[in-house]
Formats: sequence, C-alpha cells, structure tokens
Amino acid sequence: MEKEGKNNSKNNYNLFASKEHPILSAPRTLGQKAADILTKWAGSWTFIIFFFVFLAIWMATKGIFLLKYLEGDFVDPYPFILLNLALSCLAAIQAPIILMSQNRQSQKDRLQAQYDYAVNRKAEKEIKEVKQQLEKIGRKLNRK
Repeated sequence: MEKEGKNNSKNNYNLFASKEHPILSAPRTLGQKAADILTKWAGSWTFIIFFFVFLAIWMATKGIFLLKYLEGDFVDPYPFILLNLALSCLAAIQAPIILMSQNRQSQKDRLQAQYDYAVNRKAEKEIKEVKQQLEKIGRKLNRK
C-alpha cells in the first residue's frame, strides 16, 4: 500500500514535470473551440452594442412599415413576429453553446486544481527533505 502511494506520487510528478502547463497543452475539439469563441464574442460589449443597434434598426424600420400599413399601404401587418422568432432562435442556439463553454471551463478548473495539488504535494515533499537535511546538519554541528 505504501509502495503504491509512492509510485502514485512519482507518476503525478512525471505527469506534471513538463514545463508546459497541462491545461494549455490539452487538445481541444472543433466543437470546444467554437463554443469558446462564440462565448467569448457573445459575452462581449461589442456583441451587446451590435445587437442593440440591430434591434433599434429593425424596430425603426418595422415601425415605419407599420405606419404605412395603418395608412392603407400593403406592408407586413405583424412586423415584430419575425423578430420574436429570430430572438427565440438565437436564445435557443446560444444557451447550449454557452453551457458547453462553461462545462469546458469547469474541466479546465478541475485540471488546474489537480495540477496545483500535485505541485503542492511536490513542494511539501521537498520541504520535508530540506528540513531533514537541516536537522542532520544541526545534529552534526551539535556533536562537534
């Protein structure tokens, strides 16, 4: 049992001994890359401002068409139904993609915690070794 624990810590050391952080070296699938990019863009001020400008233009344009319809011209009598459909579709597509990206982030956080734990274990082991060496040096100095 004790031997197994030593081998396990040695394997953890070898796993995290490389210079590159394991989170950065983990390969990502095309879906993960797309979800990360979309989440980064959809959560930005650029997207929010662009989206509000788009909505304002849409509503102004459809409002003008609605006024023309009230005057008797044949235009779309229900101008905001298509907008409602578009917004619903956007929300239906965007929500699962954002959730996928959040799941990816939680996986990264889990890997980060495992990496930090392995580094802390290694540091603790090295500190114990240094402490033992200092105690040996202290005993040798006290003998003299």
